[in-house]
Amino acid sequence: MRLLLDSCVSGRLKVVLQEAGHDVEWCGDWPQDPGDEAVLVHAHSEGRVLVTLDKDFGELAIVKGQPHAGIVRLVGLGLALQGPILLEVIRKHGEGLERGSIITASADRLRVRRPG
Repeated sequence: MRLLLDSCVSGRLKVVLQEAGHDVEWCGDWPQDPGDEAVLVHAHSEGRVLVTLDKDFGELAIVKGQPHAGIVRLVGLGLALQGPILLEVIRKHGEGLERGSIITASADRLRVRRPG
């Protein structure tokens, strides 16, 4: 899966995901943060599912209707849980994400908003 990790997500998650065979870009490698709207535009233009800790992307996608290629928001997860939970989300909901689902994942709950 093609993924874009928001800068608020640890760059160590990039390595975990790459080792699992995913194509991963991390905003923390960029020279500067262009802002949420530009990050979402970039993810969409490259067909990358955006992974973030920030709820603002859901608002951009749902309330403002900004196009996206899927969003995963990790909530209340320490670094040790982010990789395993994200990999499980991708395994179970990868096809939905690639069609534009928005998923909010915590240690004990998963909320899936399908496109349309």
